[in-house]
Amino acid sequence: MNVHDPQSDSDDIPGSRPTREQAEEAVRTLLRWAGDDPNREGLLDTPKRVTKAYGEWFRGYDEDAEQLLQRTFEEVEGYDEMVVLRDIRFESYCEHHMAPIVGKAHVGYIPQGRVVGISKLARVVDAFAKRLQVQEKMNAQIAQVLMNTLQPQGVAVVLEAEHHCMATRGVHKPGVSMVTSTMLGAFRDDPATRKEFLSVIGNPTNRMS
Repeated sequence: MNVHDPQSDSDDIPGSRPTREQAEEAVRTLLRWAGDDPNREGLLDTPKRVTKAYGEWFRGYDEDAEQLLQRTFEEVEGYDEMVVLRDIRFESYCEHHMAPIVGKAHVGYIPQGRVVGISKLARVVDAFAKRLQVQEKMNAQIAQVLMNTLQPQGVAVVLEAEHHCMATRGVHKPGVSMVTSTMLGAFRDDPATRKEFLSVIGNPTNRMS
């Protein structure tokens, strides 16, 4: 994984990231725009804290999801049934308002000769979650990278999440979950396989009916 150091960027490079100092100054500008004084005691270290938090919240830009899936295991005694990891908590941020998206992912695949460590499935979810996102896009990204890299018989990904851009502003509807799904290969072609996966994860579409 190629870890990016924002502090090494230069304004001389087109499209490069701003320096940490520039990012901190942008936070001070936002604090002033909100009506507060960035020089008061309680806010003096806020720009540093915010930029540090951004490094955690958006670390996915520096993570290669395909690379996370490179190590696989073939000694599985011919296992070719469904592998499902459910209730993977994730936190992301809406690219329209930069408000939190908090939810859980359910990921399943049917191996074809090799499996991947289950922790890698959770890491792939985070690699895409830790970016500015649209849930539908994130759903498709997770499924496609699993399908392209592992080349299994099929992949299924379902995301359930609350969007704070809807819960804390706008229509103010907290407690509403958005459910999206991507079914590839056997999960798309075989209704029985898809039904089995949804049963294993506790079919979120049923909970919404």
